[in-house]
Amino acid sequence: MSGESCLHQLQPQTGPVVSVSSRTCPKAKTCTYRGVAGNKYVQLNVGGNLYYSTLEVLTRQDTLLRSMFSGKMEVLTDKEGWILIDRCGKHFDSILSYLRDRFVTLTKSRQGIMELLAEAKYYQIQGLIDLCQRALQDDQEKALCVIPVITSPKEEEKLLQGCLRPVIKLLYNRGNNKYSYTSNSDDNLLKNIELFEKLSLSYSGRVLFFKDVIGDEICCWSFYGQGRKLAEVCCTSIVYATEKKQTKVEFPETRIYEETLNALLYETLPVPDNSLLEATRRRNNCCSHSEEEEAVELRERVRRIHIKRYSTYDDRPLGH
Repeated sequence: MSGESCLHQLQPQTGPVVSVSSRTCPKAKTCTYRGVAGNKYVQLNVGGNLYYSTLEVLTRQDTLLRSMFSGKMEVLTDKEGWILIDRCGKHFDSILSYLRDRFVTLTKSRQGIMELLAEAKYYQIQGLIDLCQRALQDDQEKALCVIPVITSPKEEEKLLQGCLRPVIKLLYNRGNNKYSYTSNSDDNLLKNIELFEKLSLSYSGRVLFFKDVIGDEICCWSFYGQGRKLAEVCCTSIVYATEKKQTKVEFPETRIYEETLNALLYETLPVPDNSLLEATRRRNNCCSHSEEEEAVELRERVRRIHIKRYSTYDDRPLGH
């Protein structure tokens, strides 16, 4: 920090006050901090961010900060009395909040929690370390998505009958190799599986996803809502690319997105009418659009439909 120009933005806070200004940091010196306990304020420069806090807060718990401000170890100061701590100051307000209240509201960002955990480890604040680690563990568990694999028709029937959510099933049976496959069929089969995994991670809380590996088809999507089958997207066909029959596997991404969004309309009662479902279908005059552009446009149309639909039915009793 010696001789550097430090530009900061004013950030008024409650509790430990952050005082920020534009100033030049003079040459630092090493000394043992000696202060009066109680409400005496300490000036802290943490990675260029300036803070005020009290000795009582800084030495409340058995941490590195207690060692710094109880005279057990040397600290760097400038001639104006600012204590220099060579760490990123981004999360130091959370550090002070935890020292004061033994609790802090964590950010929803996993990256932010990991950054705060690194600071908590540096300052040796065990309670905050435990809090961050529990949050990261909970976040990891929430991200897990268990997808059942059907091995008999009875299992499928039981799942469908007992589920009130929309259902999406992917049937894939690569072992069904009666005919040879076209050159890009394997790639397209993998793309279908990858899209299924992507959708299941995005909508696992709203839709029941399961796989079927015993059916006769090689790759086929099925969509269910309110206990009945809504649509089926078969991704295979027989072609005569050579003198012999070949199996062709396709990847109709936009159609799969369409039917997924249609299924989402069956999350709550009343059941959507035909006009609402038709609005999610591809328009005939969209032929000039690429598959990706069409899919993006489709998602936006359905988002608007959801907003309109829920504003219409919010005041109605369930089932009317």
